[in-house]
Amino acid sequence: MSGVNAFSVLRRRNFFLYALATLLASFGAEILIVAIGWRIYEISHNPVDLGLVGLVQFLPNCLLVLVTGAAADRYSRKMIVMLCMLAELVFTIGIFLVASSTLTHVWPILLLVAGLAVGRAFMNPAALAMAPALVERSQIPSAIACSTAAWQLSSIAGPALGGVLYGIAPSAAYSVAVAMATVGSIAVLFIHLKEERREHHESAWNSLIGGFQFVLKEKVVLGACTLDLFAVLLGSTTALLPMFAKDILVTGPWGLGLLRAGIGIGALCMTFYLGWKPIRKHAGTIMFVAVAVFGFGTIVFSLSHSIGVSIAALIIMGASDMISVYVREVLVQLWTPDALRGRVNAVYMLMITASNELGAARAGASAALLGAITATFIGGGCILAVAALWARWFPALRKADDLTAVEAVEAEAIERAATAVVDQP
Repeated sequence: MSGVNAFSVLRRRNFFLYALATLLASFGAEILIVAIGWRIYEISHNPVDLGLVGLVQFLPNCLLVLVTGAAADRYSRKMIVMLCMLAELVFTIGIFLVASSTLTHVWPILLLVAGLAVGRAFMNPAALAMAPALVERSQIPSAIACSTAAWQLSSIAGPALGGVLYGIAPSAAYSVAVAMATVGSIAVLFIHLKEERREHHESAWNSLIGGFQFVLKEKVVLGACTLDLFAVLLGSTTALLPMFAKDILVTGPWGLGLLRAGIGIGALCMTFYLGWKPIRKHAGTIMFVAVAVFGFGTIVFSLSHSIGVSIAALIIMGASDMISVYVREVLVQLWTPDALRGRVNAVYMLMITASNELGAARAGASAALLGAITATFIGGGCILAVAALWARWFPALRKADDLTAVEAVEAEAIERAATAVVDQP
């Protein structure tokens, strides 16, 4: 067991292909969004249109959450991921062609981005639910660390690579995104996955809302999902980094770049560490301590007038947040029966997306009313309060201990699967 880590998991052919496909999909999406944002602003010179890019990406996750999760639990997850990767390829080519033409309005690009977002709304729950079937249950924590590392790498390097490629030539950025989508689709095609036949005895309505029912019933999963939702919603600071860079730390765009990189560097370093040394014991306690460290880091960042101290605080925040993300995702995957993974992951992804989007809006409104320093300081205090309250309200989550005790978790999952949703009229 001690030899299991992200590097050993990557030696499994099917999981390697899965990790490659998801990495390329995320990388291509980040490059594409940079190119789209630049092109839209070239056309309209209206920042509202840039906000619409984020909105049309968020709405499909919100509006289709009942359908996307149910589809992942009813149909072949590999087939869903394959079709969605092909759809991403088609829409990426469409965006390339439309954005390269002479445009006076941005709505054709936004429509294609919405189509791309619909595909990703269906792909994410299916891909997350498919991953545990590609490894042994004892390897799930390491597999999640590996997948998270791929996502962090793409989120940090993707925008930078997109900017460089677009600076060389717009066609270079679009071409690389198309190539990544193509290779990712081929990788999924060669995954060998024997999916168990899933029986469906639920009514159509219970089939749709099964994910919400299970999350509300299972306190460990409910606590894990809502901990991130409220901590980010009440304490997010990312949206305020431009204000801190310009008005408080008095730096230029280079300073903003360093601040944004700080969170990513901390998260990526911690992800690689967790891939090498997965958390074995006292997982619940470690998670709550990490959330508290994130809150303290936020407070230190709010009071800092030194760019060095601010970057250090952000690195610590990124690292501690990644510990929390890692433990939560492992618990959600292990605690959820396979028959419900698609729907539960759809709910989980919706909460993460909502917390990021609404957290940014909350941060902006708070800074407008109270100022950036006060708003961020209060946000850090709110994170500490959430950590304390959730530790008290969800003792089972706090007491979650051994992430490698897969036999006990599997037995409990089977028992819950028999009583949670499928036996409801």
